[in-house]
Amino acid sequence: MQTWKTTALAVAAAVGMTSVAVAQEREQIRIVGSSTVYPFASYVVEEFGATTNFPTPVIESTGSGGGLRLFCDGVGVSTPDITNASRRMKPSEFDRCMENGVTEITEALIGSDGIVLAQSAENEPLALTREQIMLAVAAQVPQNGEMVDNPYTNWSQIDASLPDREIEILGPPTTSGTRDAFEELVMEETAEEAGFPEEYTDIRADGVYVDSGENDNLIVQRIRENTDALGIFGYSFLVENSDTLDAATVDGVEPTTESISEEEYPVARSLWFYIKDAHDGVIPGIDEYVSLFMDPIMIGPDGLLVEEGLIPLPAAQSAEWRERVEDRVELKRSDLEG
Repeated sequence: MQTWKTTALAVAAAVGMTSVAVAQEREQIRIVGSSTVYPFASYVVEEFGATTNFPTPVIESTGSGGGLRLFCDGVGVSTPDITNASRRMKPSEFDRCMENGVTEITEALIGSDGIVLAQSAENEPLALTREQIMLAVAAQVPQNGEMVDNPYTNWSQIDASLPDREIEILGPPTTSGTRDAFEELVMEETAEEAGFPEEYTDIRADGVYVDSGENDNLIVQRIRENTDALGIFGYSFLVENSDTLDAATVDGVEPTTESISEEEYPVARSLWFYIKDAHDGVIPGIDEYVSLFMDPIMIGPDGLLVEEGLIPLPAAQSAEWRERVEDRVELKRSDLEG
């Protein structure tokens, strides 16, 4: 079986390579992207493989940014068909897709999720404000009208009401949509009020914040082993490990299905996936996989993924997005602006 080279892709695009010829190059759907969406997508992948005649898709947890970078590399069997994201695609990522020939994209909104700061359940309950979290993770902090390197190594140094405990935060890397959402919902929202420069999002690199990769299960494991540490990850991982982990309240609100869906919990975000429409009908099973994922049996209020920790959309909004995806409404740059 020959490899579909870049030059062959260009020729195929020009002359219209047949679906049969392309399909012979790869029979499995390839999915990349968000570590937060990964457990939900993995559930759909397994169900799809078990209940259809199509091969089980190959899925990788690469982070939202990493997945979108791979997705936007171009069209062809060496590139992913679908990418998951725990934030919406950025206009700059859309532009890169267009430059690389990925000109037809369908966007799918599947639900929402909260970002939690979790600790070992062996500890006393922890209540944090976004300002306190900001002061714990920022590379520099305001003191006496100036920005200085963050001196805080203990939570009680930030606020006497907090535990006399070393600050150690295990968090996502820069490629992660969870990191993007954390920076936006905690740091940007808090910066001005806390005396930081507007939109300050620099995270400290002195060992207090530990970049822990895209595998949130490893963060969970390390929190169990180190009861001083806090981990930053999606609400679904808290649900899966509620017997050993406990989440801090943020601005007085506990992360729950209800507080996230009703937008009371301040650190919540939307979950997405993106379809490369040029591959639809060419790589076998994409349409069927997407239909299964968007079905109420998966993402509806009583759906299987809700049991896994997904926060469902309101019924009317979910139906609207299902229709958009079924009709393959083309994503436009203007959709991502503002």
